[in-house]
Amino acid sequence: MPKRVIISGGGTGGHIYPAIAIANELKTIDPTVEILFVGAEGKMEMEKVPRAGYQIIGLPVVGIKRQLTAENLAFPFKLGRSFWRARQVVRDFRPDVAVGVGGYASGPVLLAASLKGIPTLIQEQNSYAGLTNKLLSRRARTICVAYPGMDAFFPEEKLTLTGNPVRTDIMQAGMKRTEGLSFFQLEPERKTLLIIGGSQGARTINESVEKDLNLLIESGYQVVWQTGTAFIERARQAIADAGTDRIKAFDFIYEMDLAYAAADVVVSRAGALSISELCLVAKPAILVPLPTAAEDHQTKNALSLVNRNAALLVKDRDASTELVPAALRLLADAGQQVALSQNISGLARPKAAREIAEEVLRLIK
Repeated sequence: MPKRVIISGGGTGGHIYPAIAIANELKTIDPTVEILFVGAEGKMEMEKVPRAGYQIIGLPVVGIKRQLTAENLAFPFKLGRSFWRARQVVRDFRPDVAVGVGGYASGPVLLAASLKGIPTLIQEQNSYAGLTNKLLSRRARTICVAYPGMDAFFPEEKLTLTGNPVRTDIMQAGMKRTEGLSFFQLEPERKTLLIIGGSQGARTINESVEKDLNLLIESGYQVVWQTGTAFIERARQAIADAGTDRIKAFDFIYEMDLAYAAADVVVSRAGALSISELCLVAKPAILVPLPTAAEDHQTKNALSLVNRNAALLVKDRDASTELVPAALRLLADAGQQVALSQNISGLARPKAAREIAEEVLRLIK
């Protein structure tokens, strides 16, 4: 009888893509394993997971807003409905193990599974654990983490240091520079700046780039700019007004392996997945942590690199005046690029997906 695994969570690419990487690795180890994803209705996993070839079921679960809103009043009811639905899913699918990667859906699913005696595994991506995972850790059998020192949040005996799983295509980016330059219609003799703000874009980064667009154009460099859907039309208009074809704007980049391959320097938020990818592709990076992230975990993620001279940091509040000038200085400094690249590559954990998949299968045994 084939092994059955539920993988739950999502909300952002930082949760979804590690989940898909784990699923792919499980299939590589054992092609007969049956995998069901459970996400939150209306969130991006409902589109990204089927695109990756997996079935997903949505729960009506939502997060709590920081302000008092009507949505917050509905939160307990949606959470209750989600738990009831999660119990149905667990009963019908009969998994051998349930995996939570963070995000709204992981709470009801892992709780429902553990109450049925099904072993659960948590994959915590960040250097600062979220509230849901801290609560779920009491019942979890295994907790896979990306950073040392996570015994501050979880029982030490349950921890396994694996790193964050990254898609295989991104791990192969180093061999795709020519393909990446061709895909984005870039000139091989010019240096390339890649600007990414996470799967939904980053307003501060976008506005900083827009403000200093002329500086970027005058520098002679070329830019691949991922804006998110909310900013894309504004970015395209700014580029059209500037009359340049050396700045390419995209709302979302599916071919991130090719984007990394083409880049000489990367500007990025400091989400856990972004940092894991940057370590694996060994790109010189300027990190702009999202200050409103829970417990300021993006700053903690960024400092784990900055303190090892493996990346540079520009604070969100300083980005409008400092970000583009810092990127131009780094693009002009080949020596610093080499140093950052060497230091960040030493922090990569390329076998993370395999190690987590093996932990999942070990729980079944």
